[in-house]
Amino acid sequence: MKRFWKEAQPVADAGGWRIELDGRPLRTPARALLVLPTAELAEEVACEWRDSPEVVDPRTMPMTGLGNAALDRVAADGDGFAASLARYGESDLLTYRAESPAGLVERQAAAWDPLLQWARRRFDVDFVVTGGITFVPQPPNTVARLAHAVAALDAFRLAALSPMVTIGGSLVAALAVLEREVSPEQAWSGVSVDDAWQLEKWGSDAEAEAALENRRRDFLAAARFLTLLD
Repeated sequence: MKRFWKEAQPVADAGGWRIELDGRPLRTPARALLVLPTAELAEEVACEWRDSPEVVDPRTMPMTGLGNAALDRVAADGDGFAASLARYGESDLLTYRAESPAGLVERQAAAWDPLLQWARRRFDVDFVVTGGITFVPQPPNTVARLAHAVAALDAFRLAALSPMVTIGGSLVAALAVLEREVSPEQAWSGVSVDDAWQLEKWGSDAEAEAALENRRRDFLAAARFLTLLD
């Protein structure tokens, strides 16, 4: 799509804030009005449209994309979306540890143990931590309590949580960002421990580094979306 507007402005709406392009309301791909819950988020979405080049690149508009997803995808089946996201708690990255080398084992423990300790306190649960990648079921109470926490979230928070969980592989780390237990950067450092180790071990690889940076960008954008909802 080529740029056809000159001005992008957030405008107060009965249900929140909508975005107007030259006075016309912005709509989602499914043609719903893009109404956002906070003025801060609406301003950031408007900035994405103001700063758009002549040929629109959706990859430079992560806030818009997440807002669209919340209204078009999540809100249509909030319970189902929450349930699918909660299933990541059954095999959370933080519970699967390397058995060697010692340096990686230590890095994983340093990054992941505090997150699991927080989740144990916060949700009154326990986790089975195992070496290797063979699936080990978590206690049913743990799975149920994490699922309950996810089910309580609104469509916008679920939309933001989804890429954080799928990119990072950890529901616990994403919930810790949601509840401001850790910063987005700390969470990203935690879920990308293995990737960083591999790059250090095998040396610089432009393609791998670019892929990791793309994942980092999308993870942090989703975390930014979360902060703009409060």
